Amino acid sequence: MKKYKVTLTQEERQKLDALSSKGKHAAQTMLNALILLACDEGKYQQERSINETISRVLNVSMKTIDRVKKRFVEEGFDMALTGKPSTRVYNRKADGDLEAHLIALSCSAAPEGRQRWTLRLLADKAVELNYVDNISYETVRRVLKKTSLSPGSKTAG
Repeated sequence: MKKYKVTLTQEERQKLDALSSKGKHAAQTMLNALILLACDEGKYQQERSINETISRVLNVSMKTIDRVKKRFVEEGFDMALTGKPSTRVYNRKADGDLEAHLIALSCSAAPEGRQRWTLRLLADKAVELNYVDNISYETVRRVLKKTSLSPGSKTAG
């Protein structure tokens, strides 16, 4: 495995010291800062620890230490601390058209044998009317929560 050498400037060490001494940051950011401080081989480091010691003290795997060091060398100081931003794209099922249909449906009269609409009934009716292929009651709840409506409320509609 290729070895990566972490060499911090005095300014970077000061930032990491300040970050690790305050408890106002994400746990992973704090852990990455401590790993970088311990792995530093620059001239401002008094005593460098070996990966086995860092792993034992911080309760992280050797692979984690290697990944942080690699990210520091290849991508820079900031990326080594925070990691890569998420690239996952969430497709919204409930667009404005569906939201309007759900609101209108919840304001209409409840189905026969029921006093009010439930979230599951609204979801089933939206699928039955071909507004969407499938939808969960939780999505219906989120759509209606954005409005001041409550499904089945006597004041709605």
